[in-house]
Amino acid sequence: MNWSTFEGLLSGVNKYSTAFGRIWLSLVFIFRLLVYLVAAERVWSDDHKDFDCNTLQPGCTNVCFDHFFPVSHIRLWALQLILVTCPSLLVIMHVAYREAKAQRLREAGGGSCRRIYANPGKKRGGLWWTYLLSLVFKAGVDVVFLYIFYRFYRNYTLPRLVKCELPPCPNVVDCFISRPTEKNIFTLFMVVTACVCVVLSLVEAAYLIGKR
Repeated sequence: MNWSTFEGLLSGVNKYSTAFGRIWLSLVFIFRLLVYLVAAERVWSDDHKDFDCNTLQPGCTNVCFDHFFPVSHIRLWALQLILVTCPSLLVIMHVAYREAKAQRLREAGGGSCRRIYANPGKKRGGLWWTYLLSLVFKAGVDVVFLYIFYRFYRNYTLPRLVKCELPPCPNVVDCFISRPTEKNIFTLFMVVTACVCVVLSLVEAAYLIGKR
């Protein structure tokens, strides 16, 4: 996908969002997507290569790394960002469906055909439910991934030293994680921004229900 296409999608999401939705989109794009692309990928690029264990036993380092890092932060964040942005695209698709339906009716009935949607982008009827469910889904995705991160990496932190005694390791070996402080800072940053996004989605859902 080129940047012009992506810019068009962002403008479409902005156009049909409330003020809270625009803040949410800015937060996701600037503080999550750009940070992920520009910095986080580089920080985790050496996680396996520089995971050192004080043994030369073949296979021991790989087994220990797989045990302590079952899924990479980067891959989890990529999946999280994909899933959390898809509902906004569904809203755009729903508006496009309304516009196409109105266009077909105008072409079939000529100028005498009444307009079925005074404003296809106005959040009424089915579009209101689509938008509300998208908010619930976005908040749910972030909560689920926060729980997954917590289960895999207790307290969202990485220790400097881990002890591993899984076969084929000959005994209890010490393994050292590459740049744990820097990774912990980025992890905390992504967790905080995800929590803010959850709050914004819930506030927007409450605003949408209250306004109706």
